[in-house]
Amino acid sequence: MCVAFGLAFANVAAAAPTVADQYVALGDSFSSGVGTGSYTLSASCRRGVYAYPWLVAQQRPNTSLTFVACTGATTNDLMASQLQSVTADTDIVTITIGGNDIGFADLILQCTLADCSAALDNTRSTLVSFLTPRLDTVYAAVDGRSPSASVVVLGYPRLFSSTGCFGTLGISSTERTKANQLADSLDQLIGARATSFGFTYKGTIAPFVGHAVCSFSPWLNGLNIFNTTESYHPNRNGNSLGYAPLVRSVVG
Repeated sequence: MCVAFGLAFANVAAAAPTVADQYVALGDSFSSGVGTGSYTLSASCRRGVYAYPWLVAQQRPNTSLTFVACTGATTNDLMASQLQSVTADTDIVTITIGGNDIGFADLILQCTLADCSAALDNTRSTLVSFLTPRLDTVYAAVDGRSPSASVVVLGYPRLFSSTGCFGTLGISSTERTKANQLADSLDQLIGARATSFGFTYKGTIAPFVGHAVCSFSPWLNGLNIFNTTESYHPNRNGNSLGYAPLVRSVVG
């Protein structure tokens, strides 16, 4: 009888469902999937199935994704319309945020029309004082809502290599260098602030080396004159080969 009871208990235990990991993807266009050309999950936020959060959720067994990243999102937007998706039950959070606060995409597009060197220099010189309190507000709020979650903050890559092509139309070598310097400064700041809250920071500067705009194997779109929104964002390879493995290296 004891043996029978033991077998029955084992069968019940084996049949018990595993609770799914609750994954919340926050952030801007670099998380929503802008640049992948498919936005079937949300046309307004440009969320699609080639974005790294969707890929990670599909790759991980028993993972439930709440995908709220949205193109154009700033830290204020995240606080107002995305943060509530993070709860005490959240197991995993990924975030890209900060680029729109400093108008990074607008700066790069400006470079195609005029000299943007001074604007890039000015943005870089005020970066720490301007963006630090905004990042801290987001990170503190995420930590407060789900202190036990595994939070992975991801950075922004350098867009350019030393080579120009049609994808860098209108952007001089000097402007490309200064844009990369701004990306480096942004990477350092986001990394420092994220780790100060105990989050895991995964920078994309090194992983994207050799895959910049105009490279032989680009993970980033260059200028798209027919659809400028797609410009200077990770393409499908940038998401699947660049961002997704960085998240998986942390959460498995």
